[in-house]
Amino acid sequence: MSNTPPAPAPVASQHTALTARDVSFGWEDTPLHWLPGEPFAAHTINVLHLLLPAGERWFVHVYKQVLPYIRDERLRADVTGFMGQEATHAAAHDDVLPHLKRLGLDPTPYTAQVDWLFEKLLGDRTLPPGRARHWWLMERVAMIAAIEHCTAFLGDWVLNADELDRRGADPAMLDLLRWHGAEEVEHRSVAFDLFQHVDGGYPRRARTWATGFSALVFLWQRGVRFFMENDPHLTDGRASLGQYLRAGRQGLLPAPGAMLRSVPAYLSRTYHPSREGSTAQAVAYLATSPGANGGALR
Repeated sequence: MSNTPPAPAPVASQHTALTARDVSFGWEDTPLHWLPGEPFAAHTINVLHLLLPAGERWFVHVYKQVLPYIRDERLRADVTGFMGQEATHAAAHDDVLPHLKRLGLDPTPYTAQVDWLFEKLLGDRTLPPGRARHWWLMERVAMIAAIEHCTAFLGDWVLNADELDRRGADPAMLDLLRWHGAEEVEHRSVAFDLFQHVDGGYPRRARTWATGFSALVFLWQRGVRFFMENDPHLTDGRASLGQYLRAGRQGLLPAPGAMLRSVPAYLSRTYHPSREGSTAQAVAYLATSPGANGGALR
């Protein structure tokens, strides 16, 4: 009996052609605590700048290797558009790092660990051509699909996180986060569709979800602790679960309950990303984003 369930049906109305946008964000006036009075919440989100560039470059590297396996032309176009968007995300978040250093927080010790994870632990391995090399490629394709489920959830959250506006979040930082989040929602189906196309095995989907989610949680909590402990403005820079729960209740970070409910959604055999989030909402934000439309906020 096959372990591969029937391919879940996507919602056709949620599909859109993907393109990498020319973006520009100005950081001259953005403070380290860009969410006033909430350093923990700001630093929890700041981890994106340290974690995502290496991860998204890794996505592109893996997808270059899987392109020859794609037999559907629309999916090939989607994957190519996805790769362009991910490369742009990596560059945009990379641009924040020198600004953090100017503000007194050098991210290099943490980014070196992240680079090691994606380049060495999850990078190409010296494997003979054949089954072993193919297995490792499919493992990474499946892991990207699992990670993209998480990033689409976060993208949908930040598009709807009105409390960030009410608390006076820095406009440039909020635009960066929402531009990125909108594109995560816009291309949320691509990684899953690619995995279904080249493999689709449910045991692999479940296994790599557990690996990918665990790695994200581990790296994220290390990143938050790094920011809090090295923040030059904090005298007691400790990070705690209680701080996260409080920020989640206040709408400054994704609520733990919502994050936990996203787990069984991905593991459902009828799951398809197009049933979560709104392409229309994402595209509407992208049409008005200052950073994506030549009007970078400063």
